[in-house]
Amino acid sequence: MTHEPGTTATTETWRPRARAVVLWSTLAATALLLTAVALVLSWRADLPDPVASHWGPDGQPDGFASLGGFVGTIVASTAGPCVLFAAIGWFRGQAAATRRIVAGATVWSGAFGAATLLMSLAPQRGLGDAAQAPGVGTALAVSLLAPLVPAAVAAFLVPADPPQAADGQVPADASRLPVADGERVVWLRRIAGGPGVGIGAATTIGMVGVTVALQMWTLLLMPLLLGVLFAAMFAFVVRVDATGLTVRSRLGWPRTHVPAAEIERASVIEVEPMRDFGGWGWRVGRGGRVGVVLRRGEALLVERSGGRSVAVTVDDAAAGAALLNTLAERSR
Repeated sequence: MTHEPGTTATTETWRPRARAVVLWSTLAATALLLTAVALVLSWRADLPDPVASHWGPDGQPDGFASLGGFVGTIVASTAGPCVLFAAIGWFRGQAAATRRIVAGATVWSGAFGAATLLMSLAPQRGLGDAAQAPGVGTALAVSLLAPLVPAAVAAFLVPADPPQAADGQVPADASRLPVADGERVVWLRRIAGGPGVGIGAATTIGMVGVTVALQMWTLLLMPLLLGVLFAAMFAFVVRVDATGLTVRSRLGWPRTHVPAAEIERASVIEVEPMRDFGGWGWRVGRGGRVGVVLRRGEALLVERSGGRSVAVTVDDAAAGAALLNTLAERSR
C-alpha cells in the first residue's frame, strides 16, 4: 500500500503570503543589523585600532582586525543565512509552518549579527590595546539567546493558513478503512528517537564539556536550551481522528494540524531523511513539503489543498493513511 508522490494540482494563492513574510522579515533583520553597524561605527574614536575580532580557548583575544574589516565580516556572515531563509520562504513557503520558521530564523540571524557586533565591541571602548579586551563568554551567551525574543515575535506574527477545503473527492484508488456510520475511530502513534537524538546528545554533551573546560559558566545556558530543543524535535504524538491529522511534540510545541476537509489524499511513501529533507527533525523538504522526520523508511504522506503536504515517519502508516482517506471522504 505505497504511493509515490507525483505532481499534485496546486494553486498559487500561497505565493503572496510567502513573499510578504520574506520581505518584512528580511527588512526587520536588515534594520537590526544596520542599526548595530551605525552604532559601532559611531564608536570609532573610542575603539582601539585594530579591534579584537577573535578569542582563543583561554578567553583571551588572539585575532585582530580593523573596525571596518570586523564589521564587514559580521555583515557578510549574517547575510548568508538571511538569503538562504529568504529563498526557502520564497520558493517553498506553501505552509504557514514553513513561513513561521523562515520569519523567526531570518530575524534571529539579523539580531544575532547585531548582538555580536555590540557585545564584542562595547567592552573594547576606551581601551588603548585590543589585547586587553575581556573574555566573551557572557557576550556569546547573550548574542545567541537574546535574539530568540524578536525571532519568537516574528514567528508569532505570521498568520495561519486560511481555511481552504479540498476540491473534488478522495481518489478512488486511495486506500480506505471500513468504518461504520456513527462509529468513532482514532489512530494514535508515538514516535521518538532516531539518529537526530544521538546527534543532539553528542552536541549537548560537547558544549557542556567545552563550557566546563573554559570555565565560561554563562554558556551553560546553551546546552540547556539545546537539550530542550532536541527534546521537542525528536518525540511526537501522531493522531488521526474525525478532525483530521494532528502531529505535536510531546512538549506541546511544535504542532501542526491538517483538517479532514483539506485532505486530498493520504498515502505511504519511503523517506530518506538527508535526500528528501536535508536531515532529521521538523524539516522543510522538496516542493515545500513539511516533514516530521525521525528516521528513514515508511512515512505517512498527507497531500492537502493549496499544494501543501506533510510527511511523518511513523510505523503502521498504511492504517493511518487509510483512516484519513475515509474520514476526509466523510467530511466532503
